[in-house]
Amino acid sequence: MEQSYLTSWVIFLPIVGAVVAMFLRSVNAVRWTALITTLGTFVLSIGLYLGFDPAISTASAPQLAHVISDWFPESIDIKYMVGIDGLNLLLVMLTTLLGPVVVASSWLYIDKGHKAYYVLLLILQTGITGVFCSFDVILFYIFFELTLIPMYFIIGVWGGEDRIYAAVKFVLYTLVGSLLMLAAILYLGYHAGEAVNAGVFTTDWYKLVTFNTPLEMQTWLFFLFAFSFAIKVPLFPLHTWLPDAHVQAPTGGSVILAGVLLKMGTYGLVRFCLPFFPWASTEYAMFFAILAVVGIIYGALVARVQPDAKKLVAYSSVSHLGFVVLGIFAFTTEALQGAMIQMVNHGLSTGALFLLVGMLYERRHTRLMEDYGGIAKVVPVLSFFMVFSVLASAGLPGLNGFVGEFLILVGSFNSETVGHPLLIALATTGVILAAVYLLWMLYRTFFGPITVEENRTMKDVNLREFALMAPLIILMFVLGFAPNTFLAKSEPATSHLLEVIEAKRLATEAVAKEAEMLEREQVVPQPLLVKSNR
Repeated sequence: MEQSYLTSWVIFLPIVGAVVAMFLRSVNAVRWTALITTLGTFVLSIGLYLGFDPAISTASAPQLAHVISDWFPESIDIKYMVGIDGLNLLLVMLTTLLGPVVVASSWLYIDKGHKAYYVLLLILQTGITGVFCSFDVILFYIFFELTLIPMYFIIGVWGGEDRIYAAVKFVLYTLVGSLLMLAAILYLGYHAGEAVNAGVFTTDWYKLVTFNTPLEMQTWLFFLFAFSFAIKVPLFPLHTWLPDAHVQAPTGGSVILAGVLLKMGTYGLVRFCLPFFPWASTEYAMFFAILAVVGIIYGALVARVQPDAKKLVAYSSVSHLGFVVLGIFAFTTEALQGAMIQMVNHGLSTGALFLLVGMLYERRHTRLMEDYGGIAKVVPVLSFFMVFSVLASAGLPGLNGFVGEFLILVGSFNSETVGHPLLIALATTGVILAAVYLLWMLYRTFFGPITVEENRTMKDVNLREFALMAPLIILMFVLGFAPNTFLAKSEPATSHLLEVIEAKRLATEAVAKEAEMLEREQVVPQPLLVKSNR
């Protein structure tokens, strides 16, 4: 296989598996097809990881790129361009890793419509991977919208009692934001084409990055993009769709939603908002940092009072992703590196928590913490996995959560845009609050006396459950003890991005000042008319 096609294979192999699964009749055949397809995709993605060289400059093109430019007429510069750079590599790897994990977690949980469910999962994986790999903004938008359809049906068909309400709310929120973003893409593509592409409309990411968006249009274009991505994160106060979607979704849906779907929002902020609109991004950085810190504290406080373990984990996502947004708008290498690695950390630890809550639900058909208690003695292996995942999510030093949060807080404290000591102090309380609500959930569910007789006969994890949890636990440990193995892949890209942002911001300000000076020079004072005495 040629390296130039490897990225496309990683994106579209799940679609191939979905087509094959559609023609199968046996439930087991469909399950195994989905599992083999996602495992094969993960193996191919390892080739992307090994073939990526962070030392090679990606200022003009991505690595392992596949480009098809003749789909549209020459008067429109829209192309199929996918590839890998330091900003998307780890997110692609996370997506392909969670693919087989989600399929395996659904093995017994899904009890109807097996073929449709696994086909939709495979289509969803193609959509998410395509979002991360796209270097044409229209192509990004197509994949971004593609993820809505399978996720809507996964929640709406296989979800809980209020699944229709949650699915419709999820789609409406995301659709409104993405349509506004489409309008901004079209406007930006037209003006960028006039300036940097010989008058030809363009959505090529690399060409758009070279375009210095005029100051008068930066703010509103920035907010159209940022609004769409803030819904997807979700950033407070646009978060209300998330707890409903998480609680109603089946376990596999919750894992993929928390693990990678939410990262489409934070990734969009890094990939598009910051380099396209650097002046507006820095000008409104404090506004987004305040919303992020409010989300950190609000999500933690609301999580603390939840009786439902799954809803508690859902609100923890609002809190944890607030840290990511704070790191993005700090505009320091440490904070941006922390944000990039924290996206992966959150996908691993929160994905693991949703898996474990799903395992409990399969055994007792309840998510209420008061229905458990004392089960650590009955299910010791499951309890170990839960303790490990809780400590990782809470940011225990030596585990993955600590690395991301530490880099974000240090980088934000040294930031010129968001580095107010009070703001960073408030953000730091989120780490303490996370320990409070997560350890409270752990104690109520697993420790203390056994108060419900049914809990005495619970079964511990089986081989399938052990196999899907093991890689997540190992990666939480490796990312905690050797984070530079992964940070080294993204460091050159994040440093280069910050240099581009600063250069473009200064250039935009210089152009604006020059225009202002010219405007002043054109205002010539009128001579005074003096009356003659004659």
